[in-house]
Amino acid sequence: MLNKPSLPSVLCRLALILCGIALLAACSGLRTPSAQAVHLYTLDARASVPSRLVASDVVLALSMPRANPGFDTSQIAYQRQPHQIEYFALSRWLDTPAHMLEPLLFEILEQSGGFSAVVRTPGLVTAKIRLDTELIRLEQDFTSKPSRVQLTFRAQVVDISAKRVLAVKVFDVIENATSDDAQGGVAAANLALKNTLDQVLDFCLKATTSL
Repeated sequence: MLNKPSLPSVLCRLALILCGIALLAACSGLRTPSAQAVHLYTLDARASVPSRLVASDVVLALSMPRANPGFDTSQIAYQRQPHQIEYFALSRWLDTPAHMLEPLLFEILEQSGGFSAVVRTPGLVTAKIRLDTELIRLEQDFTSKPSRVQLTFRAQVVDISAKRVLAVKVFDVIENATSDDAQGGVAAANLALKNTLDQVLDFCLKATTSL
């Protein structure tokens, strides 16, 4: 008479079978999908710098731009519902928009020739006036067709020695996206930025004309 296999023997055989199935699956090339690559974008628009025949003797200090909550991040913001900010999963800015704006602002102010010098704060050079800026909004709006990018930017010119504000202005620029995705939004953001930089430079030059 044949002896029935004991329960421990059956469990051992079952474990061996399961291990064999796992090994076959591993050898068959079954792998978890690799993570998708993240696309990085820059804000690199250049303003149309006018030629200046006469430079003032004013030294202008440029402070680092600030950003409103929700936009002080390298994530690219968009909106599908009013009052709700979302971010693209696989598309990001190379740096925060505020940080990318600073060298662009410095370049246009310096190349304009409207000031004897442009310096960054904090610095060793004493400046007469200071430009403070704030990124209020930079997002792609999908509630309209085509989607569009809204860039809202605040600039303030301050007389440092007199401790008074000379001028304040909010710039609100909207550009339609070339496509309803992050790449189209980035292209529209750079168009909006160029327009904004042109206006900020004109605003700054006019605010300091009487100094």
